[in-house]
Amino acid sequence: MLFAHSVAVTRPISAANVVCAFAAFYVLLKATQATRRRLKTTSVRGPPNPSFLYGVEKTLTESPDQGALFEKWAEEYGVVYEIPTALGGRRIVLCDPKAIAHFSARETWTYVLTPLGKALVENMIGKGLLWAEGESHRRQRKALTPAFTNAAIRNLTPAFYDSAYKARDAWDSLIQPGGGSTIIEEVDLVGMACWLIHGSLDTIGITGFSHDFGSLDGKTTSVTDIFDSFGASEESALVTFLFLLAWTFPVLTKAPTLRTKLIQKLNQKMSEISNVLLTRTREEREVGVMGDKEEKSIIGLLIKSESEGATLRLSSEEVIAQAKVLLLTGYETTSSTFPTWALIELALNLDVQNKLRQELLQFGADPTYDQLANSLPYLDAVVHETLRLHPPIPDTIRIAAEDDVIPLSEPVRTKSGHLTDHISVAKGTVLVVSKPCINRSAVIWGPEAKEFRPARWLEENGIPGKAKEVQGHRHLLTFGDGPRACIGKGFAMAEFKSVLSVLVKNFVLETRDGHETKIEMARGFFPRPKVAGEEGTAVPLRVRHFK
Repeated sequence: MLFAHSVAVTRPISAANVVCAFAAFYVLLKATQATRRRLKTTSVRGPPNPSFLYGVEKTLTESPDQGALFEKWAEEYGVVYEIPTALGGRRIVLCDPKAIAHFSARETWTYVLTPLGKALVENMIGKGLLWAEGESHRRQRKALTPAFTNAAIRNLTPAFYDSAYKARDAWDSLIQPGGGSTIIEEVDLVGMACWLIHGSLDTIGITGFSHDFGSLDGKTTSVTDIFDSFGASEESALVTFLFLLAWTFPVLTKAPTLRTKLIQKLNQKMSEISNVLLTRTREEREVGVMGDKEEKSIIGLLIKSESEGATLRLSSEEVIAQAKVLLLTGYETTSSTFPTWALIELALNLDVQNKLRQELLQFGADPTYDQLANSLPYLDAVVHETLRLHPPIPDTIRIAAEDDVIPLSEPVRTKSGHLTDHISVAKGTVLVVSKPCINRSAVIWGPEAKEFRPARWLEENGIPGKAKEVQGHRHLLTFGDGPRACIGKGFAMAEFKSVLSVLVKNFVLETRDGHETKIEMARGFFPRPKVAGEEGTAVPLRVRHFK
């Protein structure tokens, strides 16, 4: 009895001791790793820590222009600096084109998604191209590449125009009767851009899955409702705090917050849609009725790549993930970001709008894919100026998977006061590249960097020498660079240009409150524009027929 009693008493004590031992080991391990990172990483300067709990994260979250804040710190501390983050963490910020080119070229191998980044991507769309690293990423990207060649996109261009003209007809129905010069009632951009958003969903359905969602024909789609919910929901202080803690404990991404529930719901709906479309296509392939759809549509390539004899075989889980990536990126970034911002900028800059319309009308018929790319220089300039000022994904955050040395184009001063033309980065160090900062930097783009000025793309020496050091598409980081550069860049550009050409030829756009209207960013699934001081993600515009 005494022995049994002793065992009963000591067992819980032993279990508690084990837990404490593991906790102590974990803390010791993290402390050792942090010490190693500090010793092996070049100690660069940076802003002071305003809060141990939040670091500068809360300041960045609440800032109306994060890119400007990163740029301000770069002016004060140099092209590479460190920022304090939540719970005493630190990150290295790269604002130097040479350093960024080195960093981008080594993505998926030396610089990989952070544990939090991988958890968020997996929760949303699974283990597809956006989640994969290294050899897995190379294999998945290579399997998808044939769907995004110039030849493939050339065949899809008529579908872009079909959706653009459906959007035009929808806008026609909104304008008050009485002639093309009538200004419609103040319709906010959520009301107007829904036609762009729905049109983009229809386009990605037709071009990617050989399926018309019918959004522009009035059919309801649960995916659009969920996306809109992200913009309507306000994040509480608790949600913000949990997200910051998730940098250290990624499991917190599964905490049952409103945003987490929306992500789970969106994931479920995208999975349902993808499964239905994939199943239908598999059945068509089995009975031999797909024809050339297998080679021309993205879904055809996905089905082909999961077959046993495929050279670059994708698992069923990867195929579903790629389908969800197409729905997410093709719908949200292409529709609600690029055309929406372009319309806002054109409404605020009527001289640019008139010049663009003149070029399009003089050209005449709808441009082909090749003409969109090469024969309309001012349209190209307007599009790239929009891409420069308004990248949909604001930053790239990666963690070093191994030690590295990053070269710099100009020296920075370390905390000890020494100048160095390179920095050492230890394994486990987190690095950040702010796309708005680089795209709008006065040091890189000159004194007019913050202005919407498409003429810079057409003028001799309009692109400064420093900007030409940026290695991304047309010296921009909007589509990223290196192995993780956006695979759908050509698709997005062709759709963007075709939609813009149709709408600008047919409508005149003006802001509700004149060209002094102040626009700021609202927090949706991706950042969206809104009128400063007003509720919701809306930018009211006036639209009338062009005569």
